[in-house]
Amino acid sequence: MKTIRTVVIEDEAVTARNLIHLLGEIAHDIDVVSTLSSVEEAINWFTANESTYDLIFMDIRLADGLSFDIFKQINIDKPVIFVTAYNDYAIAAFKNNGIDYILKPFDEEEIANAVNKYKRWIGSVEPQVLPVFADLLAQIGNRSKSYKKSFLIHYRDKLIPVETAKISWFYTANEIVYVRTMDDRQYVMDFTIEQLEQQLEPDSFFRANRQFIINRQAITEVEFYFNGRLLVKVKPIAETQILISKARVPEFKRWMNT
Repeated sequence: MKTIRTVVIEDEAVTARNLIHLLGEIAHDIDVVSTLSSVEEAINWFTANESTYDLIFMDIRLADGLSFDIFKQINIDKPVIFVTAYNDYAIAAFKNNGIDYILKPFDEEEIANAVNKYKRWIGSVEPQVLPVFADLLAQIGNRSKSYKKSFLIHYRDKLIPVETAKISWFYTANEIVYVRTMDDRQYVMDFTIEQLEQQLEPDSFFRANRQFIINRQAITEVEFYFNGRLLVKVKPIAETQILISKARVPEFKRWMNT
């Protein structure tokens, strides 16, 4: 059987490794030829490797913007399986070579079904990227989302309940996630920043960048920064600057204005 040369575009290292591991478990004919983590990196790679891949697994929100920006700058004519925490990009996904749309957190069965869908697609007489929107969007809409109201956090030899509303921000460094509460207490979380993003109410929490998720109630002011970015100040004060990239500034402003 022909090897399926696959590209993974995912800005969370843990999620990328998990996806690659599942692909290796369920499809021995898949060869992950590259793992990319940003719009810029993807554009550079695809520009230099036009005919060296067959399939793409692609997250939508990346550190430097939406992955749809890749399609605006280069031509990609291979099928894409989108893997994302958000259900509001489905139509755009299928306008950009999408053959499947998987909501995180994903499992082995969902990845296996997506790979099989690709194999059926490539094996058809005239493969086309023509999804059935009604059925697919209905499935997405039926996956109701419930958000965390509290977290049970391991601290020394105790389990401490922490209300989500009382959390100021989450911060990740060296694959460890820290949480800071409104009363300036800090704990280590058992979740990745990507997993947390999926569990938090999007009206209250915003993924500022690769390192931070911030609570709207923790924001004290926002300053203009270099190169079109924004500097967000929070309480308690974060030891590391919280910067919003130029690409995400419009989304952040919309979020703040709702």
